[in-house]
Amino acid sequence: MRISAIIPSYNRLESLKRAINSVLNQDCAVDELIVVDDGSTDNTATYIQQNLPQIKLIQQTNQGVSAARNAGIKRASCDWIALLDSDDSWHYNKISTIKEHHVKQPDIELIHSDEIWIRNHVRVNAMNKHQKTGGHVFLRCLPLCVISPSAVVLKRSLIESVGYFDESLPACEDYDLWLKICCHHSVHYIDLPLITKYGGHEDQLSTQHWGMDRFRIRALSRLIQRDQLSDTYRLAANEMLQKKLKVLLKGAKKHNNQSVLDEFSVMISPLIDQVPNNQRAKTTC
Repeated sequence: MRISAIIPSYNRLESLKRAINSVLNQDCAVDELIVVDDGSTDNTATYIQQNLPQIKLIQQTNQGVSAARNAGIKRASCDWIALLDSDDSWHYNKISTIKEHHVKQPDIELIHSDEIWIRNHVRVNAMNKHQKTGGHVFLRCLPLCVISPSAVVLKRSLIESVGYFDESLPACEDYDLWLKICCHHSVHYIDLPLITKYGGHEDQLSTQHWGMDRFRIRALSRLIQRDQLSDTYRLAANEMLQKKLKVLLKGAKKHNNQSVLDEFSVMISPLIDQVPNNQRAKTTC
């Protein structure tokens, strides 16, 4: 099991140093560490070139986290990809624990774990809706993202088979990828916190974009339209889509957000046609 670790970063040099150190200080080393500098202006590239020559550095113009991750994946030399966001960190035993589980279950293609949350320098408990699990988790992935990118180690071929991260999504690109994977594949879950996630800072995507469900709705819509879901999954995905649409459109009407109304109102009727006739009454708004 050879692993390439990939860290995308944009103007986060200080937290990036912490992320890099958490990879370099593993009790079982990764085979390759790639940092994708997504157009930073804070001397990220210079710091790495001068202090960390063992890191494979990829530089590109600012294109967003999806494009940065995809660039790293495509340049990786190993069959397994371990993702790490530049504001998170791995625990020292992450990779050794991953490898222990893989030895016991060599057929698994995606492994993730529990996590510790730090928000504004204070540890917080995750809500029940964020609880992690393994197996066939597609239905649990529908409301929101329940797999953290920084917790994941997965086969490169698995990402390639579903089409990488969607670079058209400004946020919720991980939600989109896990849906595309989990509708066909089971995942393995390690019930141990192997990463720490840090929140509360201003450059988090969740604080930069209003109405995050806009991006989840786009992901669900595209997934349903691909027509690759089982009947059960298609029905559940459509029900979640209708639920999210109803809430989003209600808020858009309240705040007179015409652009949102124009984009998402037209999604309701066409997607009902994706549901079997005897189930349509259950899914309409």
